[in-house]
Amino acid sequence: MAELKLSSLSEKSISRNPSGAEYASDRGFRGLALACGLAMMLLLLAILIIIGREAAPAISKYGLGFLTNAVWAPGRGEFGILAEIWGTLYSSILALIIAGFFGVSIAIFLTQDFLPPALAQVFRTIVEMLAAIPSVVYGLWGIFVVIPAIRPLANWLHEHFSFIPLFGTSFGGPGMAPAVIVLAIMVLPTVAAISQDAFRLIPYKVKEAAYGMGTTRWEAILKVMVPTAANGIFASLVLGFGRALGETMALAMIIGNANQISLSLFSPANTLASLLASTFPEAGQLEREALMFAALALLFITFIVNVAGTIIMSFAAKQQTT
Repeated sequence: MAELKLSSLSEKSISRNPSGAEYASDRGFRGLALACGLAMMLLLLAILIIIGREAAPAISKYGLGFLTNAVWAPGRGEFGILAEIWGTLYSSILALIIAGFFGVSIAIFLTQDFLPPALAQVFRTIVEMLAAIPSVVYGLWGIFVVIPAIRPLANWLHEHFSFIPLFGTSFGGPGMAPAVIVLAIMVLPTVAAISQDAFRLIPYKVKEAAYGMGTTRWEAILKVMVPTAANGIFASLVLGFGRALGETMALAMIIGNANQISLSLFSPANTLASLLASTFPEAGQLEREALMFAALALLFITFIVNVAGTIIMSFAAKQQTT
């Protein structure tokens, strides 16, 4: 009887050739995946063609000078987006530094057994809920909470440290500092969620091996877990940076919409996305063409950031395997 059970079990475990239905489902899935990939590429191409066609007159008229001119004066027919490019990159980088630090810290806190699993799940849900808050709500929160909250500190810093470029402008309302704070909070859920996945994908034996070699808890986290999850953490930063570059409504409400280039955290500024959102509805034909040129520039910047991030992650992965 035991031999009969063993023989039937061995027969069930023997591999068999896929059936015709399984071959068909596999081909169907591959075809569907290929079709979706091609559809995404065609959609991107269509967007570029439509925007490029609208921006063609401005491209031929202004050329590369459009990217190096900081004046946006529709009344004089003079357009340039250097100030907006600066504001986009400056605010996004500062926000990413803040969100990256706190996002990775939250990921470590929620995945490295600092909390009971049930309580960690509560905090994880709260962090993920931040991504569901509409952008305009963040903008209103920035106007009515962030700006009044940082005004006393900003004025004190300007009064005592105005010789430092970061504090060289007095703060009266919308500006770079509240925009960076709000943008960092908006990017935080992306960085935290993907970083948590990167830490959870690390085999538990890696942590056991680190403890077995006599490391302390923080040595194991900082010298073993973080380097092992580095690719996933970097991916979260790239995605967070991409979101920060394209954020629109919240920044349009609190950044000040001023076409100027300044290192000061308290001076008003502008970004490409907020420029498009705030001026497109009332733009004339000439300004509309210039705005479409600005949209192309924003697409190009986002594309470069994602391509550079992919290349760096591929290089880092190869270095880890060698």
